[in-house]
Amino acid sequence: MSLLVVGLSHRSAPVSVLERAALSADAQVKLLQDTVAAEPATEAAVLATCNRIELYADVDKFHAGVAELSTLLAQHSGVGLEELTPYLYVHYEDRAVHHLFSVACGLDSMVVGEGQILGQIKDALATAQELHSAGRLLNDLFQQALRVGKRAHSETGIDRAGQSLVTFGLEQFAEGATVDAWARDKRVLVIGAGSMSSLAAATLARAGVAEVVVANRTFDRAERLATLLVEQYAQSPVRQDGTAVLARAVPIDAVADELTRADVVVSCTGATGLVLTAEVVATAMEGRAVRVPAPVAGPRGGSGGSAPAGASVVRGELPPTSVGTDENCPLDPTAAQTAQSVQTVQTVQGTAGFSVLGEAAVAGMAAAELEQHAAWVDKGVAATATEGQSGSVALLDPAAEAEAITALAAAAAVLGRVPERRRPEPVAEVPRPTPVLSLLDLAMPRDIDAAAHRLPGVRLVDIESLAEASADAPMAADVDQVRRIVSDEVAAFGAALRAAHITPTVVALRTMAADVVAGEIARLDGRLPGLDEKQRSEITQTVRRVVDKLLHAPTVRVKQLAAEPGGAGYADALRTLFDLDQETVAAVSRAEGRDADSNNFESAENRGRA
Repeated sequence: MSLLVVGLSHRSAPVSVLERAALSADAQVKLLQDTVAAEPATEAAVLATCNRIELYADVDKFHAGVAELSTLLAQHSGVGLEELTPYLYVHYEDRAVHHLFSVACGLDSMVVGEGQILGQIKDALATAQELHSAGRLLNDLFQQALRVGKRAHSETGIDRAGQSLVTFGLEQFAEGATVDAWARDKRVLVIGAGSMSSLAAATLARAGVAEVVVANRTFDRAERLATLLVEQYAQSPVRQDGTAVLARAVPIDAVADELTRADVVVSCTGATGLVLTAEVVATAMEGRAVRVPAPVAGPRGGSGGSAPAGASVVRGELPPTSVGTDENCPLDPTAAQTAQSVQTVQTVQGTAGFSVLGEAAVAGMAAAELEQHAAWVDKGVAATATEGQSGSVALLDPAAEAEAITALAAAAAVLGRVPERRRPEPVAEVPRPTPVLSLLDLAMPRDIDAAAHRLPGVRLVDIESLAEASADAPMAADVDQVRRIVSDEVAAFGAALRAAHITPTVVALRTMAADVVAGEIARLDGRLPGLDEKQRSEITQTVRRVVDKLLHAPTVRVKQLAAEPGGAGYADALRTLFDLDQETVAAVSRAEGRDADSNNFESAENRGRA
């Protein structure tokens, strides 16, 4: 059997694909069950986070395993196999071990060095154990991955290279300031009560926010998280004014109302659709202007009232997004009384360099004046006369603009106005106000409508923007040290795995030798019935010592050789040389597997009691 992993992550797939391929908890369970039921796989585990979906399996055939695992991922994610395949990566044997160890150390995370992945690996192992889909191989692999991750964090400074996705997201809002300084005294709404949401709530509570409101579909979970925050930070020293952090729970349908009071929103739920639409956020922003009183200076000069400065900014108070409209235009197409007038106006509008927004044009212009007015080129007015002709204007050849002049004359005759040629005016840049509502969306698929980022006074940071920001994040020098740790641990795990692979064969060999000794002693008893018990025991021990000494060096050496790369063939050689029964070897392997499953069940039972 061999280790195989098939998956996709933020490194191989765009966020839009990851979002669609996200697996719910029920889908993960069904995927595990279907994987172990499939022919190529005997063990399976799923590692599903906000930016990766990976299926690990112990398979007996590589190509069949890749095909089956890819198909199962496509079926349970809802993304077609043809669409999903270009974004999938495959790792096999040592490369699969190296990949998981790198993931556990945070080297493959969106934010390098973040430690939350360890908890997610632990959860993936626990789920596989509870469903009995993890056998000896995946149990050893995932438990070793957890040890390697902990070693990397304890022996190196990888923590300095990055932080949790929550902290990294909050830093995008802080824009150079510390998260503590930025978050202090803000009101926070946390949507969801899972591990990511709980981490966000705890991080912000430590930073000294004024209040944390937790909303969740299951109110009991929201209430439990709020209670934990109050208990943990009741005597929190992070608040400069000496007051404790407030926390309360609300039902999920109270989110819209809480938005009108929140300064920061963090959302991470398992919902398959949007939790916050752009319309809901826009309504909340308008509600802030009506309902939120003017900020009151706090004891430290900050906002001591119920809203920060700028909370009353709404879209209607911003400058226009562009200059000029068709409203009150003197050359209004709708003013035309005939189809001919509409056609004429359309001709003028389609003429390069002419504007239907002109205001200084009158009907009945003389032909010369009309020519002077209309003789323009795409880049502006006619050039002034050269020196010596000061004060005069050199007109362009009217013949070059005959079509435009004809159109203008027709417009003047029908509508009574001639459109004025105007230079293009620059588009005014819309100054965005300082955000008064910061939205952090850590869900996959997304919880918050991406269109919300266009609302005035709103700043949205989601998985996609975090991926872009993390691409330029500096790597710490400790990363190289972690990579060396990973390489060493992969080599050690591979050696142990290969040595374990030959163990059933060695056990079967020793069992066969013990049976030979027992048979020969029985024959001796028949041939020499007069031996007393002491003599018989001495002969038996002598024969056993001879057999043990003969087998000791070969079995020790074959374990050493099997632990080296390419040593898998030594087990086959041993079985061939000693004519070992394959079924005996398989029976030993099955017995070891049952022992591992029993230990897994006991571990799951202990976790349940805890």
